Amino acid sequence: MIISKIDNYRNNTDKVFNKHGYIFKYEGQIRKLLIDYKFNDKSYLYKTFSRIILNNKKIIDFINNYEIIIPVPIHKKRLNRRGYNQSELLVREISKELKNIKFINNLLIKTKNNIAQSTLTREQRISNVKNIYKVRNNNLIKGRSVILVDDIYTTGSTVNECSKLLKENGAREIGIFTISKD
Repeated sequence: MIISKIDNYRNNTDKVFNKHGYIFKYEGQIRKLLIDYKFNDKSYLYKTFSRIILNNKKIIDFINNYEIIIPVPIHKKRLNRRGYNQSELLVREISKELKNIKFINNLLIKTKNNIAQSTLTREQRISNVKNIYKVRNNNLIKGRSVILVDDIYTTGSTVNECSKLLKENGAREIGIFTISKD
């Protein structure tokens, strides 16, 4: 079931990003499709998810509030093993249709091949992502609004850590978009 929601985190001291938009609750058939997309070599599902996103006016209006769109990176070892970054496929496809937002790939780099977040408890997820990302060229984001895209939001640890790094490197405002939220 499509819920298309935008959560506001402006006054939340635990979150570095300002808003989080998502389309689905992470359950049932959507959960199964996302697991297949991410872990079972069904990269073609990015086309389905992209169409759903692009046909959702509320979400497109939310995304269009930002100047730059970037995917959450995966480590090169995981990329080589999986063959694709599911977030990058999604961002690449939707950015083709969004002319007022700039897609920048590889702005964020994952420097450590950490344990997969999906295998950890909520508490372990926070420390698992500490200091494992870096920004390649902060001149591209200084003073700009950035939307960071990932597939699933569970605890928010990954996107919060990435957001912290983007903010430290000069991003003015950070939003998050995920396909689903747990």
